[in-house]
Amino acid sequence: MEDNEAERQGSLSQLYLAVIQRYKSYIEDQESISVAELPTLVTPNNEKVAAKAKEIMDDFDHYTYESGFYDASVEALAFVRDRIADATLPLQFWLLPADTLTFGMGDVVDKCVLLCSLLIKLGNPSAKVLMSIRDSTRSVFVYYEYNSKLYLLDIRDGIKELADREAMLKELGIDDNSTAYEFNDKMYVDIV
Repeated sequence: MEDNEAERQGSLSQLYLAVIQRYKSYIEDQESISVAELPTLVTPNNEKVAAKAKEIMDDFDHYTYESGFYDASVEALAFVRDRIADATLPLQFWLLPADTLTFGMGDVVDKCVLLCSLLIKLGNPSAKVLMSIRDSTRSVFVYYEYNSKLYLLDIRDGIKELADREAMLKELGIDDNSTAYEFNDKMYVDIV
């Protein structure tokens, strides 16, 4: 009986993939988002994001931004890295943080948008998603400022403390030969 259900689920997944492939162009046209609209993806006040941020805060005896944010950011990064599975769809499709939480999966952009949303809800409005493209390779990170320091969060490599924004751009190899931009729920800025 379980084999039949597994076979059925496999066939259903193949059917979904066939539908997606057939309508890929249409879906991508409808899913296109301008760079100015990227801030709409960061949703710290979404109910599911707020609930996850509260779970993280509840892991601390008496969470306060001043004394607990850094540790909460480490926990948020660990959650996104360890509990949100990698999923690359065969088309460009933007997931909102609530979707990423609901399905427990997303690509690196989806994960970074979720992480940024969580960090803002944990009390740090300086959190931003940073994307850079160099030689057709896209890299995505999250960073924030806290206690006069800058912290760079990489979904794969963890968290790194840097002296300032200039040090971060140098660390990431972002220069005049790169395309880079950053955004959060309130803004979008081209870096280079």
